[in-house]
Amino acid sequence: MLRLAFLLILFVTMPQQERVRSYGTGNEGVVSRSGPDYNGTVQSDGPNYTADGQMKMPERYREWIFLTSGLDMSYDHAAAMVGHSSFGNVFVNPSAYKAFEKTGTWPDKTILVLEFRGAEGASSINKQGKTESQELTGVEVHVKDAKLDGGWGFFEFDGDAPAKVVKRPSSCYQCHENHAAVDTTFVQFYPTLLGLAKAKGALSPAYLKEIGSAGTTK
Repeated sequence: MLRLAFLLILFVTMPQQERVRSYGTGNEGVVSRSGPDYNGTVQSDGPNYTADGQMKMPERYREWIFLTSGLDMSYDHAAAMVGHSSFGNVFVNPSAYKAFEKTGTWPDKTILVLEFRGAEGASSINKQGKTESQELTGVEVHVKDAKLDGGWGFFEFDGDAPAKVVKRPSSCYQCHENHAAVDTTFVQFYPTLLGLAKAKGALSPAYLKEIGSAGTTK
């Protein structure tokens, strides 16, 4: 199961022993961020697929809109973080963010990137709290695309190689559909967007039921 399934945003329990993969910084690649969809239509910052439908690692995603960061988040009450701590950072493509500001919902071709980094303790002048490590330990992507089964898809990247969509049924889809605040995404964990979605009347019935009142946000 994808860690994104227990999170995505945010987040999941990382394995006790960190698996470090070979990732770029999110700033590599050609300068152009455009890429064709399945029909060859150019999307300025939308998903870019290979000929067989695998998704390419989003280029320069760290220049996108930063939404949130979570530390050691998990949806499993029994989960244990023995000797391990990690951050999850979420970024969204700028065109999707601009559309969300207007409507409170995500447009087609939205890309949400979740990257995982280890949490480090005392270092340099820091004596308390935790900072993020330089090494990426995972990158997972949530894409809204009408051409995908169900309109949304999850992709888990192993390094910079293209990733296949996680096929349904997978518990990650059910988790997001049952608990997401907006359009199968965990906007309840995005502090700059939750109030906007509420003002636009875009909070999902499932989320409103879960928090117990249409007039309450958490």
